[in-house]
Amino acid sequence: MTPTDDALRLLMCHDALRRRARELHVYDPLTGRGSFGARTEVKTPVDGLPRAAVPDTMFSDPLYKTVVADSTAWRRLRCRHDFEYWAATCVRVKDKQSSRDIPFVLNAPQRRVLGILEQDRLAGRPMRMILLKARQWGGSTLVQMYMAWIQSCHMRNWHSVICAHVRDTAAGIRGMYAKMLGSYPEDMWEGDAPPCFKPYERSTNTRVIVGRDCRVTIGSGEKPDSIRGADYAMAHLSETAYWPSSRTRTPEAVMQAVCGGICLLPYSLVVVESTARGVGDFFHAEWLRAKAGKSDKRAVFVPWNEIAYYRLPCPDPAAVLGSMTPYERQLWEHGCDSGQILWYRHKTLEFESLSRLNAEFPADDIEAFTDSSDSVFSAASVEVLRSRIDREHVTGDVDTAGQRFTPDSKGKMKVWEGPQRGARYVAAVDVGGRSASSDWSVIAVLRADTAVPTVVAQWRGHVDHDILARKSVAVARYYNTALLVIESNTYETADYGGSSDSNLFILSRLAEEYPNIYRRESFDTLTRTRTTRVGFHTNRSTKAMLIAGLIEAVRDATYVERDPEACNELLTYRSLPNGAYAARDGRHDDILMTRAIALHVIRTSALATARMPQHFTQRQSW
Repeated sequence: MTPTDDALRLLMCHDALRRRARELHVYDPLTGRGSFGARTEVKTPVDGLPRAAVPDTMFSDPLYKTVVADSTAWRRLRCRHDFEYWAATCVRVKDKQSSRDIPFVLNAPQRRVLGILEQDRLAGRPMRMILLKARQWGGSTLVQMYMAWIQSCHMRNWHSVICAHVRDTAAGIRGMYAKMLGSYPEDMWEGDAPPCFKPYERSTNTRVIVGRDCRVTIGSGEKPDSIRGADYAMAHLSETAYWPSSRTRTPEAVMQAVCGGICLLPYSLVVVESTARGVGDFFHAEWLRAKAGKSDKRAVFVPWNEIAYYRLPCPDPAAVLGSMTPYERQLWEHGCDSGQILWYRHKTLEFESLSRLNAEFPADDIEAFTDSSDSVFSAASVEVLRSRIDREHVTGDVDTAGQRFTPDSKGKMKVWEGPQRGARYVAAVDVGGRSASSDWSVIAVLRADTAVPTVVAQWRGHVDHDILARKSVAVARYYNTALLVIESNTYETADYGGSSDSNLFILSRLAEEYPNIYRRESFDTLTRTRTTRVGFHTNRSTKAMLIAGLIEAVRDATYVERDPEACNELLTYRSLPNGAYAARDGRHDDILMTRAIALHVIRTSALATARMPQHFTQRQSW
């Protein structure tokens, strides 16, 4: 919608103020202007720097009075208290635009992340952070140089590890450290020998900082054995979203092996950083835990609009602001100015879809984890669903009679809410495979007689199909003899092992043993009569119907989800070019399908308002 003249004039006024504020912002790590923390301006003994705003911790240091007339000693003391000054005077890095080596002057995102680390260090707290990286702002450089500062200026015998998804990446990160030592000013080095790395014993992965006795070890998520069990005080875990995962090695196990021995001490540090790689992996789970305040780590994300590179000169702000799309309007609300919106507009020409662009250059963490434009469910709607997950689960299992739930940390059933007297439930079953490499079998229980259907329990595992049928009955019995809706495709074919007759026998026996089972209407082509069959049959037509209903439920938040993994499946579900639906490669849709089936049955029946019918029958569209 085109803004009115008055609205456009107001937008241009705010835009001018935003651009002016950026132009007027002064950052000089030598004088201390714009640097982090409480500072006091003092006279300095440094030639060319008559006055500087130094951290109050330096000004109040007992050594301060002894160095006021000694330039070298004063600068050394300041380096111990002022990371930004140390970085600008002792560290050289490669400039991305000119490829020249230049002093390491922190950019705006780096200063913000530094401020978070410094808050913990100055408070004497262990430093723990998970860093969701946008591109091209130097997050890894900041983390590594901060660790180098601690080892060079503060601590001796303070060992660190760099672990990336592959060894070459970890070696490249340590290479920044080696470059820093190679160009370190001799008069500023506080070591017993000139700064450099030397081999540690016969290790190919570990180097020692000469004069500081601090070891720096590199390793990878692919081959973590070389970094287990050492005496680390700091860990830089890079690109953890890309760490390999298998039955014998998981990112969780590698991280525990690396960080398990790091003590909760001042100056200890763990930073887990990565660009996003979709949802449902270790990094995404850790991010969500930290974001929810359930982790020891601070969750830090840097959006693209904080990065100085992503801006264009804007000769006609009125033309840009007067033609903003709804999404560009959101960027404006995020604080972008006309030059940043113009950059974004030009960048859209490089991408086939806005969702792909937003995943590469996210404005928030939700966009960062969004896979692509073929996603079926809106990422924003899924995050609303996730944000309303309000309780923890108890893990265990029900007995075969469906009479009792026993808590057990190794159980396959999650219970968020036990059966309530008089309540009505639906238990939906998606049938998977027997082996650990096959699809999961899932039994989801939803309460159906409330204004908004609510997930209350879920069983998930790999078992033989006859055992799954018995387990489904036990779960359904436990929840007040819930309406049991079993996805019947697997039981009606021989494609999944066994004969079709034996699988149909399982369904037949299930119908005889359990009184409240879902049946669908079916047309018998031999007798030319309508009959009923046990279970919900999923085909292309009925699946489209189920997914359409689930899209509506997620969009309008008309059901309550309790399992974060269900949200992950929603975010990795895609539409195919032929109009069908499927999970992305390496992902699952088993939990998702139980929600779709249960919500469809609840929506198309009288379960929410009337007594639950026995042997509920529904006509199923074909």
